[in-house]
Amino acid sequence: AEAERQAAAEAARAEAARVEAERQAKAEAERRAAEEARRRAEEEREAQRRAEREAAEAARVESAESEEGDGSQQAPAASASAPAPAAPAAPSTPRPRPIVPGAPRAKPIPAASRFMPPRPIASAQPGGYPPAREQGRSDRTTGAPSTPPSMGGRDGGRRGKKGKRGQVDQEAVQSNISKTMSAMRGPAGRKGAPRRDESGREEAEANRAAAAEREKKTVRVNEFITVSELAQILKITPTEIVAFAFKNLGFMVTINQRLDFDQIDLIAGEFGFQAVREDEYQAESEAQPEDTAEELQPRPPVVTIMGHVDHGKTSLLDYIRKANVVAGEAGGITQHIGAYHVTVSGGRDITFLDTPGHEAFTAMRARGAQVTDIVVLVVAADDAVMPQTIEAISHAKNANVPMIVAINKIDLPQANAMKVAQELLQHGVVLEQFGGNVLSTEISAKKGTNVDALLDQILLQAEILDLTANPDRRAQGAVVEAQLDPGKGPVATILVENGTLRVGDDFICGMYSGRVRALLDERGKQVKEAGPAIPVQVLGFEGVPMAGDQLLVVEDATDARETAQRRQRLDREAKSRRITRGQVVTLEDFMAQAGTGEKRNLRILIKADQGGPAEALADALQQLSNNEVQVEIVHRGVGAITESDILLARASGAIIVGFHVRPDNNARSAAEREGVDIKLYRIIYEAVADVRAALEGLLRPEEKEVILGEAEVRETFKVPKIGVVAGCSVRSGVINRQARVRVIRDGVEVYDGTIGSLRRFKDDVKEVREGFECGIGVENFNDIKIGDVIECYRTEEVARTLAAAPSA
Repeated sequence: AEAERQAAAEAARAEAARVEAERQAKAEAERRAAEEARRRAEEEREAQRRAEREAAEAARVESAESEEGDGSQQAPAASASAPAPAAPAAPSTPRPRPIVPGAPRAKPIPAASRFMPPRPIASAQPGGYPPAREQGRSDRTTGAPSTPPSMGGRDGGRRGKKGKRGQVDQEAVQSNISKTMSAMRGPAGRKGAPRRDESGREEAEANRAAAAEREKKTVRVNEFITVSELAQILKITPTEIVAFAFKNLGFMVTINQRLDFDQIDLIAGEFGFQAVREDEYQAESEAQPEDTAEELQPRPPVVTIMGHVDHGKTSLLDYIRKANVVAGEAGGITQHIGAYHVTVSGGRDITFLDTPGHEAFTAMRARGAQVTDIVVLVVAADDAVMPQTIEAISHAKNANVPMIVAINKIDLPQANAMKVAQELLQHGVVLEQFGGNVLSTEISAKKGTNVDALLDQILLQAEILDLTANPDRRAQGAVVEAQLDPGKGPVATILVENGTLRVGDDFICGMYSGRVRALLDERGKQVKEAGPAIPVQVLGFEGVPMAGDQLLVVEDATDARETAQRRQRLDREAKSRRITRGQVVTLEDFMAQAGTGEKRNLRILIKADQGGPAEALADALQQLSNNEVQVEIVHRGVGAITESDILLARASGAIIVGFHVRPDNNARSAAEREGVDIKLYRIIYEAVADVRAALEGLLRPEEKEVILGEAEVRETFKVPKIGVVAGCSVRSGVINRQARVRVIRDGVEVYDGTIGSLRRFKDDVKEVREGFECGIGVENFNDIKIGDVIECYRTEEVARTLAAAPSA
């Protein structure tokens, strides 16, 4: 055993080393890619700076040449205004100008420019040009001669044009920069690049144009909208929709009639549009402002405890809270989600979400992973990894939430923490001891061993995540649990995700609006406000929301009520369209239909004390559906079973399943009067088992053939008015007069039918057993030959189970 453990540990270390090597290789590749990206960016910046310098130098040279050209044109005019010397008259053609070595030969160089000292570029205006006021003056620092009188008109004539030249020069600089960068990216750099860039731009433009065109032909609608609203969206008249529905769809609609999505899709397709379903709540949700870095403040972490049933999740939370939560749960199994805010040693706050461990609460556990920051996966050291453990790992990975593994029950003699770590490794959870990045602690929730170390790991992970929120804004949160309290009315446990929820705030949550009348903490004490990551019980709902609904504080209570009423109306219309009137049946009726297979759908109405169990029970029952039988949840709600529930079940032909609730007196009377079956449960296992049995009654029975006996034909006789009778010897079993027979010749079936006559000697008999001889007349078949085998059989119907039926 020790050798096996060492071998297993060595294999685990090898696997961890391989994973770590892959991680390091990936990190090295990412580092090299980042360095290459930085190098290329630096080269591009250097090329940009070089291009700017070259463009500035080119602009400066071009400006200098332009100034020289202007000076040469002004010089003759200035000399003409001076007194004429006693010299021959100047010829009509211009006198040849001296050529200075290194100067451009295409442009003239004025005489004044040969005596002007070079001006430093540092004193120039943008573009490298000297200020206009310095032109035409003597250079006092060098003692150079001043500008000749013949150049006197230059100062006044050029002063007004200098500003304009500076503007043109700036444009020239930018133009030269663009030309230089284009030349660097051109054929000299990489062949064909301009064409590829141009092709990429054209392709991107084409894709954007195609997307814009598709968006024009797409209509986003909510189920349900009226004919007039759809006409306005499609930009047609309502009459066209009414006419199309009557001619092509075969039903009459009015302008104010609401259409379901299937009808909307058909109508939109007829007029060249594509209908896309948009969630009603999402369409009506208000746009939330973005928080700046200055507004964000640290907040407590939200920790979800996950794991398999009876692995000690609630016991761990019980030890942390120092309160006996387990004693209040039926059968020791957590029946709903609880949110608890605790202060640990050091004054740090942590919010815990306790999710049930049974597989029926899949939806509740998935929702818990969506609002959490850290997942604590509890695995029993004596039970290892179980199906719900794997499911919890999947939820945490899909939600991209960091995980901490708590290996519980290490105080038991059969505990094997190494086995747990190895099994977690097989599911992609690599603990730190194997070189991974998943923290783990071996604890005993019952005795409190190493629980403080687990809390330290949670706080450490929270510091790494740097969790922040803005408390100075309107609150936004999620419904963790909701119920109808007899004394308080609708009560919901809200986990504030952002902002601060205060008494007196108006809000919209799911299909209901309300105003916060009171806030209660996990100990039942009233508080005035709750900040980010703090769970509180909220009083003031107009109805019981469903677990997972978003709560949003609004400014205008009137708008909140109108939005809630619209959502309720749409929900009622959706239910009315899904419900078809049918014959009311009981659960026993379904169970008794194993041989008929008449009913194919089992409609159920669920009422529970809280929203979480109602959602979980609906999810568990729907998982029982397959290709042949279907569970249809016509409604699920929170609170006692009322008379309206009875009427809804009567109209839809549904069975009412109550979980921790009872019907009132009016509901009982209505159920007896309408013949509606009510089933009440306290443990979810029992409800699932009963519905499973009912669904198995809906399955068509499986036909099974049973061979009764065989008889060999020894002789044939022709009997008047009867036909051919086979003289047979029964080789095995029994030949029964009421059973079916098939005639087999040379191993091939030639006829299948019933027995017309069965005689032994001259007496009609009901059956003949093995070893006896008899005469057999086959109904409507006379082609019997010596050597044929008559096989007697009957067909039995065997009840099927859901496990044997094909899944949906």
